[in-house]
Amino acid sequence: MTGARHARAVGLMVLVTLLWSSAGVVSRHLEAAQGFEVTFWRSAFNAIALIGALSALRGPALWAGLWRAPAVLWLSGLCWAVMFTAFMLAMTLTAVANVLVTMSIGPLLTALLARVALGHRLPRRTWTAIAVAGLGITWIFAREVQAADARSLLGMLVALAVPAAAAVNFTVMQHTLHRHVDPDESLGGETPATPDMLPAVLVGALLSSGATLPLAWPLQASSHDLLLLAGLGVFQLALPCLLVVGLTRVLPAPEISLLGLLEVLFGVLWAWLGAGEAPGSSALVGGTLVLGALVANELAALHGRRRAAA
Repeated sequence: MTGARHARAVGLMVLVTLLWSSAGVVSRHLEAAQGFEVTFWRSAFNAIALIGALSALRGPALWAGLWRAPAVLWLSGLCWAVMFTAFMLAMTLTAVANVLVTMSIGPLLTALLARVALGHRLPRRTWTAIAVAGLGITWIFAREVQAADARSLLGMLVALAVPAAAAVNFTVMQHTLHRHVDPDESLGGETPATPDMLPAVLVGALLSSGATLPLAWPLQASSHDLLLLAGLGVFQLALPCLLVVGLTRVLPAPEISLLGLLEVLFGVLWAWLGAGEAPGSSALVGGTLVLGALVANELAALHGRRRAAA
């Protein structure tokens, strides 16, 4: 990879995190939409944007492919639906910092699930990172329990569904990829075609909007709210999802994970500057432990890959 190409990819990944991080501050400026309605409109606008983008990329084959899609694509779509729904619902229940720090343990949950489900061996540094990050999350939850803030605690429990669903989703996709690159598992030694998993994001958006519409009724969003939620659906969700899929072909997974942590920093900063929501002491202490563990683990992984390549 040339230096210029790598620099462009890193710049695009930073842009992705900037777009992802806008959800918290935007949600704080909604006028009437609350709870499940916020999730419904964001997922609905995301689905509309993805239908347009994927129809342009895939043409009529998009819908024909969905009818013939394997079960793994629908399982992945269900995971996306859980992530889309839990994320915005958690944002309406607790502080932006609590949601983002809780979500940031996703890479470590994925590594742990891959160890259990796929038998991947984890280096000692990853086990250490899991322990330290777990301590950080436990600290935040303990402080919320101590403060007797039931609503905030519920928000963090809902937010936990996001990294849990992401871990299942990534593990399923890794298992699918492994099956489709192993010629010994296919007839005649031929490698079957890998399923196109990009439409799973669309399936997730459709499932999320469909499941939350009855819970959101009657809809109360103002035209101001609809404009903000349309922006979230298109620019905070659909566009960065499409970008990051392309970036996985250029940047190694540890580097994407490391750059993805900028979402936490940007999101907390935007909520602080744009909505006056300063992070609490528990989020600062716990977040420092979680992010420190993640950064150390991803930097070590990236360094190891570069040494191996050299």
